Formats: sequence, structure tokens, C-alpha cells
Amino acid sequence: MRVVSLVPSLTEAVAVTAPGLLVGVTDWCTHPADLTAARIGGTKNPDVAAIIALAPDLVIANEEENRAPDLDALRAAGLDVLVTEVRTLDQALAELHRVLVDGCGLARPRWLDDAEAAWAALPAPSGNPRPAAVPIWRRPWMVLGHDTFAGDLLARLGVRNVYADHAERYPRIPLDELNASGAELIVLPDEPYRFTADDGPEAFPALPAALVDGRLLTWYGPSLAEAARVLPSALH
Repeated sequence: MRVVSLVPSLTEAVAVTAPGLLVGVTDWCTHPADLTAARIGGTKNPDVAAIIALAPDLVIANEEENRAPDLDALRAAGLDVLVTEVRTLDQALAELHRVLVDGCGLARPRWLDDAEAAWAALPAPSGNPRPAAVPIWRRPWMVLGHDTFAGDLLARLGVRNVYADHAERYPRIPLDELNASGAELIVLPDEPYRFTADDGPEAFPALPAALVDGRLLTWYGPSLAEAARVLPSALH
């Protein structure tokens, strides 16, 4: 089977499970490090003609990361496009099964069972979650809003996103409003913006900052089991 992945998380999931399937991946697909599949552009601007030329049996995509016009063009060329939706951990686990087992025809991988078990084994969050803001970009400042996968992971770890009820999923919030949001913690992942100890925490002088691995917070795939082990201590 020939598979093109337009989603870094799904690329890693397929590559770890059955590396020989991938014939095309995006420029943002960084895991595993030894990927040899053809690069077909970005998640938002894939080279549709190049994908068609690869003659894949399946293209895997995501409704948030990929643009509908590109997916429509691939379907119009006769390609089979599987589009995932991942807003919660439960969705992620179900969609990974759908991609790997139903879409790619593979046996359910052990790492997926391990990831599910790792999160199920965590203690239930307390009834008094720690309020936090989660910037994902600066210049301008943008944060996690409502209905996000990362927000669901944080909630399971006892951290309440103070913008979880915002009308937008990734709203732009002025810095002074962020500092006055009622957050007691600032969570700073290293992607999509690369926050570091020297770039990010200084904007919130009165608040503690938790620098976290963005892949563990936002990717759904083989990193999920590690995320369940690492994120709790990184956030507290």
C-alpha cells in the first residue's frame, strides 16, 4: 500500500507502525528522524500535483491542519482521502485506530494500546484545577481557546485553560489581558512557536511558567504514552 500523510502526527504514527507504507509526507513531518518519503510541501500548501503523481492508495489528512480545497482537489483526481478530526484524547485514540487499522489495513499497534493504558492509569484530576493560559504564538500573542486536543490533555492533568470558553479556538489576546486573565500558570510549549527559558517567561513576570515539549502536548501518536509520563511533572 502507498500512503501520503499530510499531518505530522499521523506521519509518525504510520512510520512507527509500518514505515514502508509512506511515499509522501509534508515538510513539517519531523518524526521519525529517518523519514525517506518524498516531501510534498506544507500542511497548508501541499503540492497537489506532486501528490497525485505519487499515485497513493490513501491520503491521510486532518480537518484542522489541512485545507478543504486541497483535499477536494485530491478527491477530484480520484484519490482516496481519509480526513480525521481530533479535539480530545478519546477522539485521537479512535482516529489513530481508524487510520492505521481501517485505513491502512494494519494490525492495531501495541504502542496505541500502551498510550491508551498510560492515560487511563493517571489519577483523576482534582475538583480544583489550576487555571492556566497557554500561548502558542507571540507577535501577536495567540493562545489555546475552546475545543482543542491540547486543552483536553491539560484538563486531564488538572490544568484548566482560562480561555476554554472563548468563541475562537486560537484567539489573539493582548499581553496585558493575558497577565490579567486570572491564570495562575503560563504553559509555554516549544511549538508552533519555540518558547524557551529566554523567550516567553519574561512577558509574565508575576506568574510561574511551565516550559513543555510541544510535541507531547499537541501531537497524537506514539508520543502519547510519553506525554502521560512527562507532562504531569512538567506542569506542577
